[in-house]
Amino acid sequence: MAERKMQNLAKETAIYGISSILGKFLNWLLVPLYTYVLTGSADYGVVANLYAWTALLLVILTYGMETGFFRFANKHPEISARVYGNTIISVGFTSLIFAVLCVVFAQPIADLLGYSSNPEYIAMLGVVVAMDAFGSIPFAYLRFKSRPIKFAALKLLMIFTNIIFNIFFLVICPLLMEKAQQLIDWFYDPGYGVGYVFIANVIQTVVVTIALLPDVLKAEFKFDFTLLKQILRYSLPLLVLGIAGIMNQTLDKIIFPFLIEDPELAKSELGIYSACFKISMVMMMFTQAFRYAYEPFIFAQHKDKNSKEAYADAMKFFIIFSLLIFLGMVFYLDIFKYIIQHDYWAGLKVIPIVLFSYIFQGIFFNLSLWYKLTDKTMYGAWFSVIGAVITIAINVIFVPIFSYMASAWAAFACYFVMMLLSYFYGQKHMPINYNMKSIGVYTALAVGLFLISLLINTPYTLLNMVLKTGLLAIFIIYFVRKDLPLNRIPLVKKFIK
Repeated sequence: MAERKMQNLAKETAIYGISSILGKFLNWLLVPLYTYVLTGSADYGVVANLYAWTALLLVILTYGMETGFFRFANKHPEISARVYGNTIISVGFTSLIFAVLCVVFAQPIADLLGYSSNPEYIAMLGVVVAMDAFGSIPFAYLRFKSRPIKFAALKLLMIFTNIIFNIFFLVICPLLMEKAQQLIDWFYDPGYGVGYVFIANVIQTVVVTIALLPDVLKAEFKFDFTLLKQILRYSLPLLVLGIAGIMNQTLDKIIFPFLIEDPELAKSELGIYSACFKISMVMMMFTQAFRYAYEPFIFAQHKDKNSKEAYADAMKFFIIFSLLIFLGMVFYLDIFKYIIQHDYWAGLKVIPIVLFSYIFQGIFFNLSLWYKLTDKTMYGAWFSVIGAVITIAINVIFVPIFSYMASAWAAFACYFVMMLLSYFYGQKHMPINYNMKSIGVYTALAVGLFLISLLINTPYTLLNMVLKTGLLAIFIIYFVRKDLPLNRIPLVKKFIK
């Protein structure tokens, strides 16, 4: 039974991964476009700064209602359509108010953030955040209904639309200005540059919002104040958790320009840090794909007597695959670094630190099931607040001295502490017998192989890659022998006894 659950979880993780991993990989390919096409690292710093604000505001505008919807739709399946409808009404109303405020007060907000000459950036991103927040609920509904294929298709539609218009504005239009200016000079301004990144974002959001409308109409729009109040009571503590959590991911990019005296240097350093941070997002792609499948899974399996065994297995395999990704990234960094322009390579040293931060973040999410299932979500909020305090303190004290290296270590310390807090409190309130010995051995092996790889530094890049591939093979062989019998894998089992 537990094995079948793991297979179903793996299957849905793989399907969600089509949209999460492939989609983010395609977005990831925009990084070389930005680093090679935009004027300099300072321009990419503007993109990183405003998108960090966007991520924070999106969490605020959804205020935990995705998880609240999962909780009450599973708890009261007979009225799941009404739960869905009331969630949409709530998030839609607050999103509309936010969009209007951003458009009306675009100039004062732009003045405050240092973009006085481009208040339209604020208006555009305000509308994008509002529509994305609204769209998060129908996307959650697709996950609730176990429709990962449609979820993936719509996510990929969003990604492809964004990529197509980024390429159109940043690559094709400049070429047309040289060859056939009369075709585009009525709408294209060559000097607008980074602004077209935000225009492409608006277009993609509008397209996907329209595509989601058929699923929005499946809701039962019967306002139920009592029900909504219950959902909000459950969800609002998750807002604190979400804000603190996203601040741990984006706060460094939000406050970075205020911590270095020279504004241009600050934007340039932020651009370098953000570009290298993007390389590390392979780990985040995996954790997000896992999260999309795991959150509905934990609520659906909660009543099963074998659920704790399934949770423990899920944790172990999550850590194993995370460590495998970590080793693959750091061993082949000499290849991955070409994703970004060579002027950004000074920041590559943050990548191993950031990768482990993502692993800690993923483990923290796995551990979060105990306070979600016991309705003690305030614990998660407090853990995230503590993490945010650590993030703020380390950035404010050390960024003026060590620049973005301080930001990388702040993320590492933040998620490490949050992970430990959630584990020890979770074992008190909802004990789960995690296989700590096995997890410890895998972690020690991965760290040991990484440290050995630092000693491999011959003048020949190909030889370095061969030697590091041998180190990666050691980890894989150990995994196969201990926890991945090849004779139980479809197709492979035909050839292995």
